[in-house]
Amino acid sequence: MKKLIVLLLLTSLAFSAYKVTDILRFIVPTGWPTPAYDFTQNPLSTDKIALGSALFYDAILSRDSTISCATCHSPYSAFTHIDHPFSHGIDNKIGTRNAPALMNLAWSTSFMWDGAIKHLDMQALAPMSNPDEMDESIKQVVSKLQHNKRYPILFFKAFSDSTITGEHTLKAISQFMLTLVSCNAKYDSVLRKEASFTEQETNGYRLFRANCASCHKEPLFTNNQFENNGLSVDTSLHDMGRMRITQDSANYLQFKVPSLRNIQFSYPYMHDGRFTRLQQVLNHYTNGITRSKTLSKPLQEPIVLSSNEKVDIIAFLYTLTDKTFLNNERFAYPKNILQ
Repeated sequence: MKKLIVLLLLTSLAFSAYKVTDILRFIVPTGWPTPAYDFTQNPLSTDKIALGSALFYDAILSRDSTISCATCHSPYSAFTHIDHPFSHGIDNKIGTRNAPALMNLAWSTSFMWDGAIKHLDMQALAPMSNPDEMDESIKQVVSKLQHNKRYPILFFKAFSDSTITGEHTLKAISQFMLTLVSCNAKYDSVLRKEASFTEQETNGYRLFRANCASCHKEPLFTNNQFENNGLSVDTSLHDMGRMRITQDSANYLQFKVPSLRNIQFSYPYMHDGRFTRLQQVLNHYTNGITRSKTLSKPLQEPIVLSSNEKVDIIAFLYTLTDKTFLNNERFAYPKNILQ
């Protein structure tokens, strides 16, 4: 009988895995909702995750092998980029939106700022096929992987089949992204009664719940919905938000509500990266709202906050920083595979 080996992924709060058939069990943190992702259709395994990690960091996914998923989604900034407002792609092309931070994706029901993708297993196709990002087809990606000396071996370990398919490629990338669980910030420690908020953080939490929590719902700090948060239209982009997908005017200027977890490290903020500091974000909500027919209901009444209250809210937002997530070596470049 095989010896039972306990594997810890991320933190003991996020995953518990028992290696008997190499299938890992996804553990939902206490008090969190049931994930939206159907693991029965893509059971987690160590080999699939390892393959997904290699694919995530490998620029082979792009047409000219210069851009990887990690190019715009760095593990050190909550899997987004912080040096420019818009995503950058091949041939020095620049996109039109800020790269969303990646975490807690098992609970997401739609992806992209406008919800263009409905399933995590299809998510990688969007940047892969976008001419301003990777500009590559899944068919050509599969061909390149099949002719690469390392990938047939990795796919055989993961799927018991060295013949590479688009489905297996996308499911492997999903496997890695599913492990990106952030649930060990100070906020979480306070809820577990392992730590306490300072007086300033406590007041910030109170103000946050009164003014922000309807859209940034605990514990994920997003409601997974699309909202018009009153940003003025960038006349150079004319980004209609979700309306671009639905063609419904009721969705004009609606964008997906991002999670606030690790927000201290995921700047610049908003779909177009127009704000670089949290102070600017709060100033927008108190003094910068552009009113329109699709404005989010919680924002139709003015938000009144003093300068000190804004500082207190920011102090609370910093308690959402999860250093074990940001510094987790399991999420780093897989040197043992790609070098």
